[in-house]
Amino acid sequence: MKPPATQGTTWDLLTEAHQALRTAVMGIPADGWDRPTPAEAWNVTQVLQHAAGDQLAYASALTGGPKPAEDPFSPSGSFEGSPAELLEPALAAVVAAFGTVDSPDTEIGVPLPPFKLPAGVGVAAASLDAAIHAWDIAVATGQPSPLRPGLALALRPAADALVEPLRGFAFGPAIEPAIDADEADSLLNFLGRRADWRA
Repeated sequence: MKPPATQGTTWDLLTEAHQALRTAVMGIPADGWDRPTPAEAWNVTQVLQHAAGDQLAYASALTGGPKPAEDPFSPSGSFEGSPAELLEPALAAVVAAFGTVDSPDTEIGVPLPPFKLPAGVGVAAASLDAAIHAWDIAVATGQPSPLRPGLALALRPAADALVEPLRGFAFGPAIEPAIDADEADSLLNFLGRRADWRA
């Protein structure tokens, strides 16, 4: 069910970002788990752990439910079970959590500064997180980028609202985009990612 807080564009963002993350994870080759990624010193396994932990953290901040089993900002690089067993419960939890909100303007708890946001912005923030980590995994493992320009354009307002307080912690310094950069490259550069990064 699509709750009123996330009907239409905002809900569709979360759905698309989650599908991008699923697709990227499903495309990781057997020898790809230790490959470096654009997410600084983290390998593919650690980015997956971080991405799943972030989604669960959004759910927990909203509902008070289970928190990530390990610190998303210090992923161990090792987990038991299949990737889906790690990822799917986190995605389901955040969807269910946002489903408890009845208006996009309702202030909700979120796991990052300022720790309270309108629900519509919170959904966009969770979508941004999932989409960027889908990109990290995809480019690290030789898959096509899941960050289409239209999705990036829709996510940019969330980035504009959230990123600056987290510079130096969750995001690196912004990079000046190339003259011919599209919306996806511009978003990646704004988040401190090199859009031309390759493994």
